[in-house]
Amino acid sequence: MTIDTLAAAAAGTWKLGDLEINRIGFGAMRLPQTGEALVADAVPRDRSRAISVLRRAVELGVNHIDTAAFYFSPLRSANELINRALAPYPDDLVITTKVGPGRDASGEWLPHATPRQLRGQVEENLRQLGRDHLDVVNLRIVGTDSIAERFGALAELRDAGLIRHLGLSNVHPHHLAEAQAIAPVVCVQNMYGLGVRPEYDEFVRTCGEQGVAFVPFYSIAGPGRTAGAGNAERDEVLAVARAHGVSAAQIRLAWTLHQGPHVLAIPGTGDPDHLDANVAAGALRLSDDDLAVLNSLHQDGGVGAVR
Repeated sequence: MTIDTLAAAAAGTWKLGDLEINRIGFGAMRLPQTGEALVADAVPRDRSRAISVLRRAVELGVNHIDTAAFYFSPLRSANELINRALAPYPDDLVITTKVGPGRDASGEWLPHATPRQLRGQVEENLRQLGRDHLDVVNLRIVGTDSIAERFGALAELRDAGLIRHLGLSNVHPHHLAEAQAIAPVVCVQNMYGLGVRPEYDEFVRTCGEQGVAFVPFYSIAGPGRTAGAGNAERDEVLAVARAHGVSAAQIRLAWTLHQGPHVLAIPGTGDPDHLDANVAAGALRLSDDDLAVLNSLHQDGGVGAVR
């Protein structure tokens, strides 16, 4: 990639409600630690390096950062790093956070928050980020039970001015309709990627038809999840990557963005070189032949990057 294409704007833009963002964003989960993320004994990442990655992302035009108060290692908090690196925040920067899960001070996971506890989680994100309101808050859930009471609690905080827009994370299609009956939903953030959960293809399309952003997580890591990619890659993906002179990870990101103008990307890294490569993937244009090969691979199901 040339320097001309190394800019987040190359992938185009989308609006989260009234907030326009570049479709290539940045996920902060990996900032506080090295190795596998979200584990109690995670190894803290060098603070200055993490701060430099965040500042570099903004230099490249990234104006959508995904974070959460539960993204932390024994010494590092993603929200604290974002605050330290970027405050006072650029006017066009949109910070999306998640509530629902929680971790205690030792890093062990807690039961998901009750509707009453969600306000405390929102206020903790406000405090850590140094904001008087949150741009977007996603309710992250586990399971198929009703979300009405919990989403309703967040809708009340939106009415109170603590939250600008609401979204959902790790949900099933019926949850979107349930939430929309309570308050507008600007984004759905679910695990999805090349060969990962092809059964969600229709849900991705439904979100687009309704003007809701679909924001895949683990779009590079796939089955590796919080441990990262680090797996042997499929021959078909490698062949397309060679044809474009890029990495397999960049092809996976490019395929994700080709799923619709409403599909965003939030790849995360603590490595400056990986950051540059991720942003550059937004300029990749896959041919019809490329997409035919990759779509066939995707429809096979369960064939994300393999071990």
